[in-house]
Amino acid sequence: MKNISIMFSGQGAQAPGMGKDLYEASKAAKDIFDKANDILGYDLANLCFTGTAEDLTACATCQPAIFTMSQACLAALNEALEGKLNPVAVAGLSLGEYSGLVAANVLSFQDALKLVALRGKLMDQACHNTQGAMSAVLGAEIDVVQEACKQADVDIANLNCPGQIVISGAADKIARANEILGAKGLRVVALQVAGAYHSRLMQEAANQFTTELSKYDFKQPTRKFAQNFTGEFVESAQDIPGNLAKQICGSVRWESCLRNLMANSELLIECGPGSVLCGFVKRTDKNAKALPVNSFQAVQDAAKAILE
Repeated sequence: MKNISIMFSGQGAQAPGMGKDLYEASKAAKDIFDKANDILGYDLANLCFTGTAEDLTACATCQPAIFTMSQACLAALNEALEGKLNPVAVAGLSLGEYSGLVAANVLSFQDALKLVALRGKLMDQACHNTQGAMSAVLGAEIDVVQEACKQADVDIANLNCPGQIVISGAADKIARANEILGAKGLRVVALQVAGAYHSRLMQEAANQFTTELSKYDFKQPTRKFAQNFTGEFVESAQDIPGNLAKQICGSVRWESCLRNLMANSELLIECGPGSVLCGFVKRTDKNAKALPVNSFQAVQDAAKAILE
């Protein structure tokens, strides 16, 4: 069995119908969706299986849906491996970090889902209270983007992989940053998002979330667990809640997380809808191996690859 690391998808990976085939083919995945329904008090599974893209857009519904889908993928993969799934390290992109917490035995599924549901609501509120925007900057060096952000008074939201940096802030200021970067010959792509995630415009959401985080007991990770805000593996459980709060309004250092995962494993597995993180892996290291687990067939393929 290969040494593997597991990555968990972030917001934006959602898709109508996600998880339906897993629910029908895997008892372990079905149990996860049913458990989520009971915890949340509404039919999340039906939202994932029959909801429209618009239904799955708001943070308040999107975040619990992606978290549950990711956990269902993980459960189905463990089922396919007869309970022998044992990743060396785990990490998740933004929202995906909460699936990482469960996979590292820091939080229970129930506690993580409750936090995810609240996080989504608070971020939606912050979006409604501000006029935010985000853009992806392609092919730029970090110092060039930092200087443009300083001039336009916006923030770096994501350091996803070499050649992809996301900026975030007030809509008019992001427009200014886009102009500055475009004038340097860089390609800038406006993102279709509801607000300025991972920026100072999310500070109020982070403040309120900090209060809620203090009510939970965070266990010491039982395997390597990299957090977005630092980009490094956690040393102490005491650091985890603070990093979770800072991540809401601070930069996501995903490339650093990825490099730490790759340094400790032969194969990376992405659990959750889509395969965006596998793409980031290839852009970070073309020789690295990564597989998505986003359907029942993908579960079977990944299990086979892990056992080879």
